[in-house]
Amino acid sequence: MNPAEFERARFNMDKKEKRKKRKGAQQHDCGPGETDEKIVNEKQMSGEDTAGPKRKMTVSIAVAGSIIDNAQSLELATLLAGQIARAATVFRIDEVVVFDSNPSVDNGGDGEESGARFLVRILEYLETPQYLRRRLFPMHKNLKFVGLLPPLDAPHHVRKHEWSEFREGVTLDGDRSKGTLVDVGLSKNVLVEQILEPGKRVTVAMGTDRDILKVRKVVPPSSPKDEMELYWGYKVRYASNLSGVFSDSQYKEGYDYIIGTSEHGKIMSSSELNLPSLRHLLIAFGGLAGLEESIEEDRNLKGKGVNDIFTAYLNTCPSQGSRTIRTEEALLISLQYFQDPIRRAG
Repeated sequence: MNPAEFERARFNMDKKEKRKKRKGAQQHDCGPGETDEKIVNEKQMSGEDTAGPKRKMTVSIAVAGSIIDNAQSLELATLLAGQIARAATVFRIDEVVVFDSNPSVDNGGDGEESGARFLVRILEYLETPQYLRRRLFPMHKNLKFVGLLPPLDAPHHVRKHEWSEFREGVTLDGDRSKGTLVDVGLSKNVLVEQILEPGKRVTVAMGTDRDILKVRKVVPPSSPKDEMELYWGYKVRYASNLSGVFSDSQYKEGYDYIIGTSEHGKIMSSSELNLPSLRHLLIAFGGLAGLEESIEEDRNLKGKGVNDIFTAYLNTCPSQGSRTIRTEEALLISLQYFQDPIRRAG
């Protein structure tokens, strides 16, 4: 081999060696000899999240229904309600509590609803999977413009051609000798083993067996979240005033951390906010005049201030350029602000 051939052979060997080292570095970012499986296992053992955010606590929001009263038309009121529903879904909110400041308007002689009742109706309608809405919601004039709203597209809004290990359904009338038929949005109704009265919304465990004739089982609505970490929509609750938000909690132990949001609240960055380990977090948003007015209007809270009611009272958008921040805007700003503190606490 002459000198030129020798140099060319050595050059080719060096290229192969470099290529081999480069490939090995890509496969073993965390050190030589470690497999991808080993890396994942180490992350799981150290508590590092490898499958997206996991949260054991529940997060509820309380919204003043009076924001609907400020809308200039039924169409604009419906669009506003749709924005709140979208925000709740995007940020995986477990419960939306709508509190009223004018409950006397509710169910007037002409069928007029208060802003809070209207908001509850739209929120419940949008959270319900599309294939169940006709069975669960009778026609109402306040649903006139819901077709204009973007879908929530939550995990439980399953398409007809998709298979999901859980599906929402509504129980049907018929022969109950073998169980109860349930409409779960498939080409055929499914049979569940429990005997249930018709017209009830239920969560059905479908499993992985796609045999449509197999008998299924109704499970608690929390099962998709508990078993598969799936976000399964929000619950909606009506409260006649602000104090009812706290006193009528669906959780037996109540809310163990309550945050009020206001431009008059304390200013701190999201990274400075450290939430304790807790089960049920509530974040409250006021109406046109803020939470202070809601406290003044509530006779059950007479003589109390924000520091008596809320664990923390925060300004999540300091140095605002506009004189006012609308509630639907405050929802998006604040829920993003609380993402890191909630993740750290959860």
